[in-house]
Amino acid sequence: MAESTRRGVPEATVGRLPGYLRALTELGERGRASVSSDELATLVGVRSAQVRKDLSTLGNYGVRGVGYDVARLREQIAAELGLSQERAVVIVGMGNLGRALTSYAALATRGFRVVALADVDPAVVGTEVEGLPVRRLEDLDPVRTPLAVGVITTPAHAAQEVADQLVELGVRSILNFAPTVLRVPEDVHVRAVDLATELQILAFHEHQRALADAQGEEVG
Repeated sequence: MAESTRRGVPEATVGRLPGYLRALTELGERGRASVSSDELATLVGVRSAQVRKDLSTLGNYGVRGVGYDVARLREQIAAELGLSQERAVVIVGMGNLGRALTSYAALATRGFRVVALADVDPAVVGTEVEGLPVRRLEDLDPVRTPLAVGVITTPAHAAQEVADQLVELGVRSILNFAPTVLRVPEDVHVRAVDLATELQILAFHEHQRALADAQGEEVG
């Protein structure tokens, strides 16, 4: 199984950690001091055995009859995700999605700060979105504005060139919303978010449900 960190946290577990962090944050805001694996499982949408297994990889086994310390576990997961320090983000592509992400206030509460915006449209470059100036990507100075994460919201045909430019700027983590596969160096991590693909997967499950219902009616 793929490993995510030097301590050997499985990639599948890493994928569930943000859900645990969100649930623990909400519990903390409600004044909760502890939470059981059963309750945390319900909040995240997994089995309680999976919760215990995931958290044991972090070295947190909880206390029998008490559960997990909400504040301590939240801090531990945030540290494991690398959120103990703020990550600088550049969003490339100021269409509707790019603007929406720029306005997404929850990024700041989750350890990310949008520090730069970029586009190629002359009508957009030089304008401001949420108080940040939109520049051309090649005009960004990685020394004056170090970047940790690049978010690509451009059309598919422009995404690869943008990815190449981000790599040149020192970006090693890319979130790609463009419906295309990016070619990047081995030390660059890419996460792809394809809304059309996700909808097609939902359509598959809807289709399977309809087939099952039809077969049930035939049997009946």
